[in-house]
Amino acid sequence: MCGESGIATFRDAQSGLWKDFDPKDLASPEGWTADSDLVWGWYRWRAELVRRSEPNAGHLALAQWQHRAHVDIATQNVDDLHERAGATVLSHVHGSLFEPYCSDCGTRAELDAGAADAPGESDQRVPPPECPLCGGLIRPGAVWFGESLPEAAWEAAEDAVRHADLVLVVGTSGVVYPFAGLPAIARSAGATVVEINPVETEVSDMADHRWRTTAAVGLPALVERL
Repeated sequence: MCGESGIATFRDAQSGLWKDFDPKDLASPEGWTADSDLVWGWYRWRAELVRRSEPNAGHLALAQWQHRAHVDIATQNVDDLHERAGATVLSHVHGSLFEPYCSDCGTRAELDAGAADAPGESDQRVPPPECPLCGGLIRPGAVWFGESLPEAAWEAAEDAVRHADLVLVVGTSGVVYPFAGLPAIARSAGATVVEINPVETEVSDMADHRWRTTAAVGLPALVERL
């Protein structure tokens, strides 16, 4: 869903966020240890891109639907576009750009306000701030390659699909597990699974119905009919 808000995806060969970097240099504990200034600077740059973007019609439609019925939102996206659209997110299973924490003691921290306003480049090095409690380095709040998902966030997402009547799978490539396994869990628990995506994905065969459209087109149309 974030692509329709003007936020670059990760894997596009021409414009993706990984096009100039090896993912392990920016999104792994090893990359953080090797060059924490580069990693922190890159995530500040990402946060700036998100802050300059706006929720799209799909985000707004989900928020509208949530205000009328019980709708749980579990997302892989680390942005805050659902919240800015007025929705409540049950689970950020891959963490959040806006919830950094101490790499040593785990204390939550605030993303400094200047991160959203200061111009920068994707390769700009910025020293991470220090934890006020233990002096450790504050790290980005996104889940990195090789790390476990936040236990509470994952359990909330899994519990939601196990008890749902309808599960929408919107805009995901379906290649990142364990999140990509949620549609199968939902079907095994008796839910109807609907995929909304303009292209075939790795989880298309898990869906009962497939709607080849985008989130910004499909979700408003669906909510209007409901």
